[in-house]
Amino acid sequence: MRRGLLALLLSAAVAATAQKGYTPPKTPWGDPDLQGTWPGNMGVPMQRPLNLGTRAELTTEEFKQKQEQTQRQLAADAESTAASDSRVGIGPPSYWTERGKPTKQASLIVDPSNGRLPGLTAQEDQLRKQARNGKGFTGEWRGEADAPDDLNLYYRCITRGLLGSMIPVVYNNGNQIIQSPGYVAIRNEMIHETRVIPLDGRPHVGNSIRSYLGDSRGHWEGNTLVIETTNLTDKDAIGSNGAGYPGDPGHHSADLKVIERLTRVDAETINYQATIDDPRTWSKPWTMLIELKRNSHYDLLEYACHEGNYAMGDILSGARADESAGKK
Repeated sequence: MRRGLLALLLSAAVAATAQKGYTPPKTPWGDPDLQGTWPGNMGVPMQRPLNLGTRAELTTEEFKQKQEQTQRQLAADAESTAASDSRVGIGPPSYWTERGKPTKQASLIVDPSNGRLPGLTAQEDQLRKQARNGKGFTGEWRGEADAPDDLNLYYRCITRGLLGSMIPVVYNNGNQIIQSPGYVAIRNEMIHETRVIPLDGRPHVGNSIRSYLGDSRGHWEGNTLVIETTNLTDKDAIGSNGAGYPGDPGHHSADLKVIERLTRVDAETINYQATIDDPRTWSKPWTMLIELKRNSHYDLLEYACHEGNYAMGDILSGARADESAGKK
């Protein structure tokens, strides 16, 4: 009952943010029209800074400081262009990074009220403490590289997972929505994965069938598209590009259920709300709110990283070379 009431209250809050008197256009067959390209904005942190407490928005002064910080970073990116192009190292030059547009939203997480992840279950807490041979989460993937499975799905360029693709990150934040009678398709620029979501009330597939993006079923509640996804795996994570080893922050179990709500609140904005319910991992469900802005000029570009690229062979051969040299 509590979870149902919470979802109802959050949905009401989202609806209240809609432009006064706004009615979304309809498709030729009568559904609310969500079609178009709606990139995510990476200008909002996933978790709220502790000092903000339960404040969901920045003050005017805090917002001004955030705007100034963004401008300083953009200036630094511009200054580093020439030097970065000629450097040799790991990672892209800083000006490749999408900085996002500052907003007053203090965190993507809107429930719990402090904007932070809820506590872990005892089972998940123990898993994380025992991860990586008892070393726990170290903030990086480096470790044993005996086989491809020692690298997570992110580093193998296989998938970011359902929410790893929706949450804005350093680049490739495009999302395209396409509708037809009885179906909605959501296409992510990140790895170019697409979910085709039926709206005809069919049940989920059997519990034995699992996939990285899960099994999605949708329906309309007024002008809001509601999508329930089950049948996920425990191989990815929520946030951080979907990268996740067992024991990492954001890692979830195969019991995860995701409820997404997409509401077009004005001509240029969709409020994307996702509730994460995984009783094996977190002590209670939690919810994110991501503002998606229409951009008709945004092109979804090729994502050239793929499974079996040079990185895998280099990493594994490097690990064997270290072993031969007695470094492991």
